Amino acid sequence: MKKQVIILFLCFSTLVFSQQKNQKELEREAREDVREGNKLYNQLKFKEAEIAYKKGLSKNPNYPTASYNLGNSIYQQDRNKEAVSQFELVEKTFKEKQSKAEAYHNMGNSFMKDKQYEKAVEAFKNSMRNNSKDEETRYNLAMAQELLKKQQQDNKDNKDDKKDNKDGKDKDQKDKDGGDKEKKEDQNKDKGKDKEDEKGDQKKDQDKKDEENKKDQQPKPNQLSPEQIKQLLEAMNNEENKTQKKLNAEKAKGKKIKQEKDW
Repeated sequence: MKKQVIILFLCFSTLVFSQQKNQKELEREAREDVREGNKLYNQLKFKEAEIAYKKGLSKNPNYPTASYNLGNSIYQQDRNKEAVSQFELVEKTFKEKQSKAEAYHNMGNSFMKDKQYEKAVEAFKNSMRNNSKDEETRYNLAMAQELLKKQQQDNKDNKDDKKDNKDGKDKDQKDKDGGDKEKKEDQNKDKGKDKEDEKGDQKKDQDKKDEENKKDQQPKPNQLSPEQIKQLLEAMNNEENKTQKKLNAEKAKGKKIKQEKDW
């Protein structure tokens, strides 16, 4: 019975020792991966560095340095939202204030690159709360505050410009409508005037026609009226009869008669 207990104890001790050895081995390998990642990072090979840091974290998930440097490699690839998420994770993982301050500092830089200046201001303030002596963070905070003011002023100016443009368009439309109305009224006036002129012209034409008709009905100079023509014809017939009688008488006497005009 005692032998069995001793054997079980030895087996358990061997298993624990083996696990501890494996854990230490994984931590060692993780450190090597981080060193390799740092080497690639300094060579500006940020994608390769990211892979190395992730490899180290797969062996030791609680490795704060690997997590922090992973955020930096993502940040350098302009994947700012992912970088912010990674730095937030780092801030929760780190216990010491200096590491928290660095995580917030890098978080603020990520927001700055995305022009999220309000969030950047808050991140830099959190960094200063954990390390009030960091002059670089203080400078970045002042810069973020200035950019935030400018951004807010630009947004205000854009809103004012849009409002002015809208008011201007409304005024132009009103002026156009008013101008169209006046133009329409002028056109109506012109139409009325044209109608009056047209009526006047028609009346003048009619008066002219009536005048011409009257003139046509009146005898023209050196022109006989129908009644005068009738009377003249009757007179001519009478005169012709007289002339014919006279000719007949002259023929009887043998005397030549000169014809005279009867008009």
